[in-house]
Amino acid sequence: MPPKVPTPAQVHRSALVVDTHADTPQRFADDGFDLDDPLQGGQLNLASIHKGNLGAQFFSIWVEPTLYNGQFARRTLELIDAVKRQVADHSRHVVFVATPEGVERAHRTRKFAALMGIEGGHSIENSLALLRQYHALGVRYMTLTWSNSNDWADSSGDLDDPAVPHTKNGLTGFGERVVREMNRLGMMVDISHVSDRTFYRAVAISRAPVLASHSNARALCDHPRNMTDDMIRALANTGGPNSKGGVVQVNFFSGFLSQAYRDAWKARMPEVDAADAVAHKKAKVAGRKFTHADKEQIRRRYMDKISRPPFSALIDHIDHIAKLVGVDHVGLGSDFDGVSNQLPKGLDSAADLPKITRALMEREYSADDCRKILGANLLRVFREVEAVSKELNTAGSSGPRHRV
Repeated sequence: MPPKVPTPAQVHRSALVVDTHADTPQRFADDGFDLDDPLQGGQLNLASIHKGNLGAQFFSIWVEPTLYNGQFARRTLELIDAVKRQVADHSRHVVFVATPEGVERAHRTRKFAALMGIEGGHSIENSLALLRQYHALGVRYMTLTWSNSNDWADSSGDLDDPAVPHTKNGLTGFGERVVREMNRLGMMVDISHVSDRTFYRAVAISRAPVLASHSNARALCDHPRNMTDDMIRALANTGGPNSKGGVVQVNFFSGFLSQAYRDAWKARMPEVDAADAVAHKKAKVAGRKFTHADKEQIRRRYMDKISRPPFSALIDHIDHIAKLVGVDHVGLGSDFDGVSNQLPKGLDSAADLPKITRALMEREYSADDCRKILGANLLRVFREVEAVSKELNTAGSSGPRHRV
């Protein structure tokens, strides 16, 4: 009698599900949101975490660069504190961890593991000392840029803006030291948001496998935030001769999943820009700043007029990457609470994560394949990054350790 094939629900329940990107800390710090609250338009809370069997979440520490100009470190610390306060307030159900072993221990004890990653290298204010202190506070990856370039790395978000200075080679000398120091610390190098040139320089410099915490395939949706097939291949081969390579954590945002959605959004941009100008003028008359939150509210209003792509669009990106470089190099980086409600149809919160497993198994992915995609691949990269750190610190091969 052939062995019984597990159901998608059984496979999902058996998996340690890890998501590498959620912007919920903004809600904690600015809106007084609590993980035990109803979703209230968001996508992540304790109820949805439990229903979706989400085992571990990297919370994004993202500092809006215009609103907090001159206060990057302060805002970074406030967001780190907001995450840790949530953990303290829900210690029966949530534990803060900073290692792959910690994630697995939390899973065994039926607790949700909270982790942190910094989104945007401007948070370190050109200081390796700050980078080291963020690591000491538990940050375990850093996205080299957000949509804004910084003094040492280029972003895909402003590469065509002649008013923004950019590097010559993708990373300055200091930027290369940042990558090397991240390797030494055991902090994953995240290349989501960076320019193509910065990507190739970062993967050439890194001694450890590289992470894309929330990125998609440009072959399916031609957006500069997405990765070309050559970039995906290069990332899958990072980490040296003994490495199994990096991982692309697929973003759930419709504008990165669907070319039709992206084209519809681009067609609306003149209206959006006009609405921005009106709102900016009103804010100035009222004596207040026109903030990123104001801009996002306008964008959400216009995005809501565009039809969401089918759920299959998300699975198409996972499938494309898996077929291109192998199932060991793809995972989940939702961007929950960072994309308003602009997710594909049928995916509204973390509660819907089991649908991904069902859809993958319908495309004949095995139970083991699904477990890799749902979290095991990310934990493998996390372990390799730690191993490289141990090697570098033992060998003393990282160069001057305390150079600012």
